[in-house]
Amino acid sequence: MDWLTQPWPWYVAGPLIGLTVPLLLLIGNRRFGISSSLRHVCAALGSRLPFFRYDWRAESWNLAFVLGIVLGGFVAGVLLTNPNPVQLNPQTAGALQQMGVSADSGFVPKELFSWQAVLSPVGFLFLLLGGFLIGFGARWAAGCTSGHSITGLAALQLPSLLATLGFFAGGLVAAHFILPWALGLLR
Repeated sequence: MDWLTQPWPWYVAGPLIGLTVPLLLLIGNRRFGISSSLRHVCAALGSRLPFFRYDWRAESWNLAFVLGIVLGGFVAGVLLTNPNPVQLNPQTAGALQQMGVSADSGFVPKELFSWQAVLSPVGFLFLLLGGFLIGFGARWAAGCTSGHSITGLAALQLPSLLATLGFFAGGLVAAHFILPWALGLLR
């Protein structure tokens, strides 16, 4: 069971994720993506907006897939948790410590993801604004990172390449500029 609690190398995890795309296409002619599940949930709840009026049951496999992701995350994070600190590059750990983030607090830094941080006025505003921007961006890009970066790139779609480049550029801006600024506000 030790191999389940340890991080898997990229050359194992990457191909397993990548093989999900052709498997879904071969088994059921389905496309891999997560953000569309929110639309299916809204349609299932009976929204009156035209965007949500369609046969969501035809896409209910996606809801089961997302439920599996949530349950898998629970099993991995609670039942199979690794008690050792996350292994980071020493330069990354040093940069995080300079920003006041402990590198030994697990996958999510407690300075950002504790109830104290999230329920502070600044933390709550960041949570609200971040959620809005993620939802708006996924809708505007017609998909999320998993849909574009895994399925779209595998299908050689130019819009998915542009979206993926945007995701990476946004991640770099967030990591190098927004995160240090946000941490300064939370202190």
